Amino acid sequence: MPRILRTLLLSACCLLGVLAALVYTLTWHPGARESAPVSCPASAPMLQPGQALKVMTWNVQYLAGKRYVFWYDLADGSGPDLRPSSEDLAFSLDEVVCIMRDEQPDIVLLQELHNGARASDYQNQLALLQERLSDLYPCSSQAFYWKAAFVPHPKILGSVGMQLGTLSRYQIARAERLQLPLMPSDWLSRQFNFKRALLVSYLPLRGGGQLAAINTHLDAFAQGDDTLQQQVAMTSSLLDQLQADGTPWLLGGDFNLLPPGQYQHLSPTQRSWYAETSELQALAERYPMIPSLQQAGGVEQAKWYTYYPNDRSVKSADRTLDYLFHSPQLTRIDAQVRQHDTQGISDHLPVLARLLLPALD
Repeated sequence: MPRILRTLLLSACCLLGVLAALVYTLTWHPGARESAPVSCPASAPMLQPGQALKVMTWNVQYLAGKRYVFWYDLADGSGPDLRPSSEDLAFSLDEVVCIMRDEQPDIVLLQELHNGARASDYQNQLALLQERLSDLYPCSSQAFYWKAAFVPHPKILGSVGMQLGTLSRYQIARAERLQLPLMPSDWLSRQFNFKRALLVSYLPLRGGGQLAAINTHLDAFAQGDDTLQQQVAMTSSLLDQLQADGTPWLLGGDFNLLPPGQYQHLSPTQRSWYAETSELQALAERYPMIPSLQQAGGVEQAKWYTYYPNDRSVKSADRTLDYLFHSPQLTRIDAQVRQHDTQGISDHLPVLARLLLPALD
């Protein structure tokens, strides 16, 4: 091989190595299972066996509000908006705090909280909520599922940071982040993509034992592969293990999955986000779900809609994507989707339930 060709090839390899190292430095590489940060004073009260527990799950859409159609909101990526205004971020923070103070759930599972993202003024949104709600929620846990110092996508061109956040009135002893299966992609794209996860917080029970509170946000852009099936299967496996261990649990979040029976109610353009046969079915048949299959697919299913797309052709919430599941050891007392005054805050609506914890044997 001529010397000049060898030199060019060596230079190209060195350049690729430098670029790969740069990409790796700018991006985030979590482990399969790792401890998650917890903040909780020793003075926080402990859960009591047999008590009623009020739980909320809510995707707050990084406090962006409902005045936008973001570029990723439309299937073809043609949404005109890149980011919310600072004023809308402040307004949505006030509104979320107002709803949470009105409801005063004991455990709050939040999705799409920004932390260090250029698109939301580099806010730490979990910290902002904690500042406003410290009297209600002394304890919290958190886990990133999207993080990079710089994303070179032309609609981003800056840092990203998105978290799951769990707030609790009661003690959290520890928490862990479990990595969910990733969407298949090339090496470069995989470095910058979402890394969806389960945030598992363990709340001790007075007299012994613990409650596992699980927070998640499954993939939204996984059509055409089996990523969502794998994510649901891993989640189900965790629940099975908790059941086998005798640990009561609750699970909530944005599953990005329709319940069986709602696919046919969507327009053809909206159906493109989902599989005709819902990946949720197996999990819903195995464990108690809120809303139940009958509620989410029945004649009153509109009462259980939790998603209001950022799409001018859609005028109100029109599908269910957010759920609470719980172990058979917990008893459902009541549940609802708060719809009447939340459709201008986020593209998702909060799901609330009151559950009865098991008493000591």
